[in-house]
Amino acid sequence: MRTIDWNKESNSVVLVDQTLLPKEYRIIECKTLSSLCDAIKSLRIRGAPALGAAGGFGIALAAFLSEAKNLEIMINDLEAVGNALKSTRPTAANLGWGVNRVLGAVSDAPDVQGARDIALQEAMDIAEEDVATNKLIGEHGAKLLKDGDTVLTHCNAGRLACVDWGTALGVVRSAIAEGKDIKVIACETRPQNQGSRITTWELMQDKIPVTLIADSMAGWAMHEGLVDSVLVGADRITQDVIFNKIGTYTHSILAKEHNIPFYVAAPISTFDFDGWEGSVKIEIRSPDELRFFGSEQLAPKDVEVLNPAFDATPMENVTAVITEKGVFYPPFLLDEVLV
Repeated sequence: MRTIDWNKESNSVVLVDQTLLPKEYRIIECKTLSSLCDAIKSLRIRGAPALGAAGGFGIALAAFLSEAKNLEIMINDLEAVGNALKSTRPTAANLGWGVNRVLGAVSDAPDVQGARDIALQEAMDIAEEDVATNKLIGEHGAKLLKDGDTVLTHCNAGRLACVDWGTALGVVRSAIAEGKDIKVIACETRPQNQGSRITTWELMQDKIPVTLIADSMAGWAMHEGLVDSVLVGADRITQDVIFNKIGTYTHSILAKEHNIPFYVAAPISTFDFDGWEGSVKIEIRSPDELRFFGSEQLAPKDVEVLNPAFDATPMENVTAVITEKGVFYPPFLLDEVLV
């Protein structure tokens, strides 16, 4: 199944619970807005494009749950739900983009039932378009990879971070589909270990060669000549920086020092055309993500913890940004990607 979808029989959102991987593959059903918000906050659903779909499906779910008797009341209710959904993961651009796109579509509805129909159709369109968009990103990005390359990636920007196919890992999949021999080095991506738990799992499911390393080994791997390029996704792209999972900035510095290309793969929906580094709120997550690993205590319970979910990589460290519109080489104006 896709990472996230709509169950037409129960009018609910269904998704892969990514917190259980790789030990268990389980589909969960979100029948209430609180359960969907919790799934987003707890990273059961994660990844910028997947969150865009979650935002869209969240508004559709709210429309079906609404008891509003007229369209004006319903739209007011949906806007409140949209704000609640956006607040669950404030850094990722796609979540708000998905919410706003469905809200915009619903504003033209003729009545309450029409709003439900339009909201669901728009959310379904977002999901369908995500797959097609990722295939285009993969097609453009595959040209940057040579036969025999080894790609280092951070966090998870694969099909589980999207509705399907993936952004950064979608580039790898597309290159392999073209007949190229591509291998992947996956960094564990502490503290949630999305690299070790999710990236390695999905690549192994597709029989794509992958080697897991500790985050702190990336510099050594580059020095030893084991890495031909670094390929990551993005949660928000502004004019000056790339926001992605914490640790991405470090990899960009290491790649620059070792003269290794540093590529970012992301859809246009991840671009924040009005933002800059200082305007974006960085999500700070629970200290217990570092104090514990599952139920195992790793540090004193009262130790002070700093746990930002994302960091900002300056554009001067980025070789190219791969989108569905093509490959862009910094410096470029964000408006250029819409041409």
